[in-house]
Amino acid sequence: MGKTMAEKIFELKSGKAVQAGDLVIASIDFAMGQDGTTPLAIRSFQEMEGKKVFDPQRIAFVIDHNAPSPLESVSRLHDLMREFARTFGIRVFDVGWGVCHELMVAQGLVVPGDLVVGADSHTCTYGAIGAFSTGIGSTELAAVMISGKLWFKVPETIKVIFTGHLPKGVYSKDLILYLAGKMGADGATYKALEFHGPVIEQLEVEERFTISNMAVEVGAKAGLMPPDEKALAWVKQRAQRPFEPVYPDDSAKYAETIEIDCSQLVPQVALPHRVDNVKPVNEVEGLPVQEVFIGTCTNGRAVDIQVAASILKGRKVHPEVRLIVAPASREILMQAIREGWAETIVEAGGTLVTPGCGPCVGTHQGVPGDGWNVISTANRNFKGRMGNNKAFIYLASPATCAASAIEGKITDPRKYLR
Repeated sequence: MGKTMAEKIFELKSGKAVQAGDLVIASIDFAMGQDGTTPLAIRSFQEMEGKKVFDPQRIAFVIDHNAPSPLESVSRLHDLMREFARTFGIRVFDVGWGVCHELMVAQGLVVPGDLVVGADSHTCTYGAIGAFSTGIGSTELAAVMISGKLWFKVPETIKVIFTGHLPKGVYSKDLILYLAGKMGADGATYKALEFHGPVIEQLEVEERFTISNMAVEVGAKAGLMPPDEKALAWVKQRAQRPFEPVYPDDSAKYAETIEIDCSQLVPQVALPHRVDNVKPVNEVEGLPVQEVFIGTCTNGRAVDIQVAASILKGRKVHPEVRLIVAPASREILMQAIREGWAETIVEAGGTLVTPGCGPCVGTHQGVPGDGWNVISTANRNFKGRMGNNKAFIYLASPATCAASAIEGKITDPRKYLR
């Protein structure tokens, strides 16, 4: 019987034949921790009496969730990470480098065929280049740092095929929101997703990360895409080590196959307080918003900022709206400056903040007020997600967010696209 991508990667990393449902102990290619989870992992490492890490070149820490530090208690946690990293030779991406999930792929630390774990639920992002990447807890990260291994149950896989083409004003964020609405928040619990089809092939690699990033929002362990020539070329420009891509067999057995014709899709919006509470934009158009946030590990990449800037060009943010833009990395911020996108955003009345996660996780740099409606490019809209449980978060594409910032209400972006 043929194998899925997940089964093939777990065979390679466990050294034995496997199929969905098997329990395996597998070797980890790369492990990542961010500042919201790594301090606990360090304490667990010490409780486990760890003396060394399995390979300092295969571990990275990222300070992105509270960056720059908003509190002295957080500063102490950051220093704990820095000191541990110095002791064991681990690389730290410090304040300003950007969001962990952008850095792992853009810096070439994760490559196709890898088995990757990260102490952050959106580690599944790297599946867009053909890695099996998944989120783990802090104590599991400690065990991985010591042993370089972790146990897994090999997941079944759901195959998702996006056919047709993307209409004007519809983006990869709209695809994954539509899928979340169709599958539900627990539709793929402890399964892998494999994304296929001509629409995936049409997307730029940066746009594909948006889809894999939100695989966890339907309960999936991973969101994998077989790496095509476009993806391989993107990786080869960045990879820090050799790699061997993995592809599913034609005869692979899938738990389910879902086919979506994208040709008639319209911009989508997820309503509070569930990611799967998704409606076409016309059903919520006109709802007033007080804050717009463009950024995050989902949609803070260059292509996202470029789209937002193209809509904002020559226009002004509504006087009752706070527009906050957080590039996903320092490199993207510098590109936004070079290309003039940053100037466009500021001239329109928006504000750029430090590359990182701050507003998305509600730690600082954009906590909404009581009763505010926020439209965001993030991946979650749970109650209290952005730091105030009396606010209401709507999720949409960068284009929909930019158009909404101009009008002060949820707006179909297609009217602004030439």
